[in-house]
Amino acid sequence: MKIGLLLRSCCTPALLTGVAASVATPAVSQSSGPSGFTAEQDHQNMMDQLGIRTLRPGPSGNNQAPNHANYDPAKANPYPDWPEILTLDNGNKVTTADGWWKQRRPEIVEKFEREVIGRVPANAPKVTWSVASTDSEFIAGKRIVARQLVGHVDNSAYPAIDVGIRVTLVLPADATKPVPVLMMFSPARYPAPSQPTADESARIDAAMKAAVIARDPSLASAFQAHPGFEFVKPPSFFPAPPSDERVSTLVAAGWGVALVDTASIQADNGAGLTRGIIGLVNKGRPRKPDDWGALRAWGWGASRALDYLETDPAVDAKHVGIEGVSRWGKAALVTMAFDQRFAMVLVGSSGEGGAKPHRRNFGEAVENLTATGEYHWMAGNFIKYGAAGSRFGAKTPGDLPVDSHELIALCAPRLTFISYGIPEKGDANWLDQQGSYMATVAAGQVWKLLGAKDLGVGNDYRTATMPPHDTDLLDGQLAWRQHDGGHTDTPNMKYFVAWVDRQMGRTGQ
Repeated sequence: MKIGLLLRSCCTPALLTGVAASVATPAVSQSSGPSGFTAEQDHQNMMDQLGIRTLRPGPSGNNQAPNHANYDPAKANPYPDWPEILTLDNGNKVTTADGWWKQRRPEIVEKFEREVIGRVPANAPKVTWSVASTDSEFIAGKRIVARQLVGHVDNSAYPAIDVGIRVTLVLPADATKPVPVLMMFSPARYPAPSQPTADESARIDAAMKAAVIARDPSLASAFQAHPGFEFVKPPSFFPAPPSDERVSTLVAAGWGVALVDTASIQADNGAGLTRGIIGLVNKGRPRKPDDWGALRAWGWGASRALDYLETDPAVDAKHVGIEGVSRWGKAALVTMAFDQRFAMVLVGSSGEGGAKPHRRNFGEAVENLTATGEYHWMAGNFIKYGAAGSRFGAKTPGDLPVDSHELIALCAPRLTFISYGIPEKGDANWLDQQGSYMATVAAGQVWKLLGAKDLGVGNDYRTATMPPHDTDLLDGQLAWRQHDGGHTDTPNMKYFVAWVDRQMGRTGQ
């Protein structure tokens, strides 16, 4: 796969320079509907709020470009000293679980919320759930019941924006006790829609032909000449498999699946920041610097879906996980870090803004996320760390008060599986698999502090060397596995399920 196509379709385009352009920012009336800002205008508005004049250009994913990304390991660590996870801001060391929960963890949370991903507003509206439709399906030879849910977000404070969170919940039809569920950031379609019976198909086909002939009588002769033609084919003996092999793997293991549609929560672009849940809370106005970005908004939506799952007696609400790949992998890690009700996470190929350290100069960089194309994932304040000229001077990734190893550490001691593929199959070097492994190694010290088990390879990120692909580091509550596929976590799903089942004592079910 060509690198340009991969970056457009997967993690990030990374082809924008990030240099601030002069963009006229339209006036905003408090009595009007949502702002009509383009992404460029919204980005410029945030730069104006922060007093930023210019940004450093982000590296290009095109190796032929003059500003191409660095892939030389010798040049990858310009900021070699990462923030110490177990050292308080006052310099004291954290040596007990109590010190982590009451002192250090809150410090890290505050920095991420203020500078990196943004804060969920205190006035975030309530969500009321309803079942839109129900379908009986077969997946992996098992009968399941799929429900399409809609989370109606209270918009009484600003009726101009309507948000309905779409979720498809898939549960075994014959389970005798509550089942674990993996929530997945994905379009919320029915995974294996049931089809009309042969009789129903024939009736639908006849009605469609009659309607076509009524519209154009000359087509009657065409149908007579081709009596075997059918608009609606009768069902085959074997039901069609779901389009996502990961869903089949989970259902075969007796799990449930919840597909959460991020587009129904918050658009994946800067122009959408005055709409969706972020725009609803801000009443159509632009964000402030520490307001939440799309990653945090998607995580908030997943948390509201978990609220619903906690009311469903068929769900083992103590064993609900979250999963995502690429930008959704970033969101899955953020969701797990900030909602401790989630019991497990599968973080797939998350790259910059996910498991990749901001301080690593390898592939995708902070400057790619401060430019127009991806800034909406993060808090506005994050743009500061790509600033070349501003009222506060310049800032670099080395000035960030936190890094990805601390984001991973916020998941401790719960089940956390970091997944990548290999560049040869399309999981590009752009994602920095080695750096993400270093961050996972460094984060492990918190699992050990809390009485859990990490990767078992020590915690020195400086000397950590990623093992060969298909090496299982799955003995603890923190796990790493690089599969031999591309930009997906599908090859690792069976390992994830077996690992979690073992941790939960479900082995053999």
